[in-house]
Amino acid sequence: MIEISSEGDGRPVEVGARSTVPATLPVLPLRESVPLPDTLTPLAIGQERSIALVNDVLAGDRMLVMLASRRPELEEPGPGDLHGVGVVGAVARMIKVPDGTLRILVQGAQRVRIEEWAGERPYLVARVAELPDVVVESTELTALMRNVQETFMQIVEQVPYLPEELQLAVANIDDPSALSHLIAGSLRMKTEEKQELLEEVDVARRLRRLTEILARELEVISIGSRIQSQVQEEIDKGQREYVLRQQLKAIQEELGEFDESAEEARELREQLDALALPEEVRKQADRELRRLEQLPPQAAEHGVIRTYLEWLASLPWGVTTEDDLDLAHAREVLDDDHYDIEQVKDRILEFLAVRRLKPDARGSILCFVGPPGVGKTSLGRSIARALGRRFERISVGGVRDESEIRGHRRTYVGAMPGTIIRALRDAGSSNPLFMIDEIDKMGSDFRGDPSSAMLEVLDPEQNSTFRDHYLDVPFDLSHVMFVCTANELDRVPGPLRDRMEVIALAGYTEDEKLQIAKRYLVPRQVERNGLRKSWISIGDKALRRVIADYTREAGVRNLEREIGAICRKVAREIAERDGDAKVTRRRIGPDEVRELLGRPRFQPDARKRTRAPGVATGLAWTPVGGDVLFIEASATPGSGKLLLTGQLGDVMKESAQAALTWVKGRAHEIAPGLPDSWFADHDIHLHVPAGATPKDGPSAGITMATALASLISGRCVREDVAMTGEITLQGQVLPIGGLKEKALAAQRAGLSTVIAPLDNEADAEDVPEHLRRRLDFVFVDDADRVLETALAAPA
Repeated sequence: MIEISSEGDGRPVEVGARSTVPATLPVLPLRESVPLPDTLTPLAIGQERSIALVNDVLAGDRMLVMLASRRPELEEPGPGDLHGVGVVGAVARMIKVPDGTLRILVQGAQRVRIEEWAGERPYLVARVAELPDVVVESTELTALMRNVQETFMQIVEQVPYLPEELQLAVANIDDPSALSHLIAGSLRMKTEEKQELLEEVDVARRLRRLTEILARELEVISIGSRIQSQVQEEIDKGQREYVLRQQLKAIQEELGEFDESAEEARELREQLDALALPEEVRKQADRELRRLEQLPPQAAEHGVIRTYLEWLASLPWGVTTEDDLDLAHAREVLDDDHYDIEQVKDRILEFLAVRRLKPDARGSILCFVGPPGVGKTSLGRSIARALGRRFERISVGGVRDESEIRGHRRTYVGAMPGTIIRALRDAGSSNPLFMIDEIDKMGSDFRGDPSSAMLEVLDPEQNSTFRDHYLDVPFDLSHVMFVCTANELDRVPGPLRDRMEVIALAGYTEDEKLQIAKRYLVPRQVERNGLRKSWISIGDKALRRVIADYTREAGVRNLEREIGAICRKVAREIAERDGDAKVTRRRIGPDEVRELLGRPRFQPDARKRTRAPGVATGLAWTPVGGDVLFIEASATPGSGKLLLTGQLGDVMKESAQAALTWVKGRAHEIAPGLPDSWFADHDIHLHVPAGATPKDGPSAGITMATALASLISGRCVREDVAMTGEITLQGQVLPIGGLKEKALAAQRAGLSTVIAPLDNEADAEDVPEHLRRRLDFVFVDDADRVLETALAAPA
């Protein structure tokens, strides 16, 4: 070793020398290991060339050079893959292992530098030169040595893999170079850092670098100890709380005491643990449970949190019912519950077919639109029964508060979830069928717009993360099948209507009502009124009499009431008989209907009303179905004014003006011989009876024109004709809506001919075939054709 003294002129002075290093030595590459001078290095030898090298060395002077590899992944690194500085060592011991590999122990000696490579086969051989340490004695070197010793001793005390004997060994080393080699060989550090220390010949700089590495290692150990301490404290705290709780429970059981609050929290925890809660909901539930356990029962918030957790535990998280996708069974159920309405049944079967082919398909939102009593709600029950789903009905008619849908926030007193979450709880399943009734009757005020809140519920793209204000956690509504009902589609907001598939239920014909009464209404009323089938029989003629004379509706709700009234009266007759007298079958015919229900409530008056000129029969659409509308025209001496009565809306008033203008322009063709000054000398009065009922709509134009034409020509309107359509000043007839409902109204009124716009000819396909055979549809595109059909021949 060369030692440089700080005395004198500072030139290097050799103070000692080791054994001479041979000029040429075999080279043993090391993988992920760096040799250090003056240290014992255990090595495992497995490569063939390395085994041959060791065998040759043991047969000679036992000397070799150990070099660290730059690329540890290589099996046989070449000269360019090895570092240029290594350590000369002597093989002190060798053991052969049964698997053919060797275990050797090499005593490191001097640091050397590769001068030139002398060969690569059968193993690497190189000419080397010794690379001695350079030591400059100074107080800084002494301070560095002491700092390294103290820091390393602290590390030994905190690191379990370093033996305590190293503290004594380090304290007794006076040689700074040997000290750096011993510490570098003991620590677990990166290969690059250890190679850097090996190649550094200036001992002071090596110690300074080693100080930095030791300081970093001590900081890492300190942080790790702090983390371990914190983890251990938490574990100890948890174990302590568990032991104390178990002891407290045992003490309470011995004393016969019972902590209701703790028991409630435990039951809630058990209920929530048994549910398949989403991760976000689980975190919220655990957080609230911890708060509940910490609060005393007397705290005001205790009851609020308990109620909230009870709601979470009562919801069907992940609970579903299996859909019955048997199309034949579904068809059978729908046919059993409802007569006709093939369009609706086909749509339900299509939904089942798609779900059968693609189980995760999202179903559309169905909306049944039609007058009351046509079976919209009962149809929803049948769909649920066909699918095998739970059924829940939600009535939103008159709802004006958004919180009724989304729920109230928990900050309010008496807060609770909205109707959607409450219905899910009642259903006990996350994929029920929800019937949202009267969706067209939702309102809005200062408390919010519930129809806007309903957008999220009914939108398949949003309802998978529906968030009720009370729960404040998302709930997946995408598996719920929604069916809505409405009487008027126009009153449903546009964005809400856009998310629904509308299916119209216009109403029933007389024949359909007869079949519905025979199949469903009569058996149900017989059973509800305590009768037996053998006690009462209601014939077809009797049912037709009830339909024609005692009801005037699109649905069958009033029809069922009248049938129920017949059954109640028969039940009274049976109950008033003596004791065990044998009950004879009561047969109900048309005459018995008059006897039991009294005088008819409705009389067909269309034929009587049109016996005088100036009266025309029109057809109108209403929220409760189609209806017959009479328009009367009368003329009195005056100054040519037009008077309109009957609570007409602006649209009908404008239709009257247009009809009058067209009739004036065609007056001589309609009524030959009419004086030119007739309109100037007379006031025209148009009246639509039932003046207490507001009326409006764009379909009364041709009816008004026909009434005016009948008035000036003196020709009566045919008593079997009804009409609908708007008129222009040129006499064109414009299309209208609701042709099916109006055709049903014409049938109920006993009319046989319906005049309608030519553009509505395709809509006649919606009218039941048996009704089309009974009604004569006349489709026209100008008002002259209307008059040709509607006005009777001159007397």
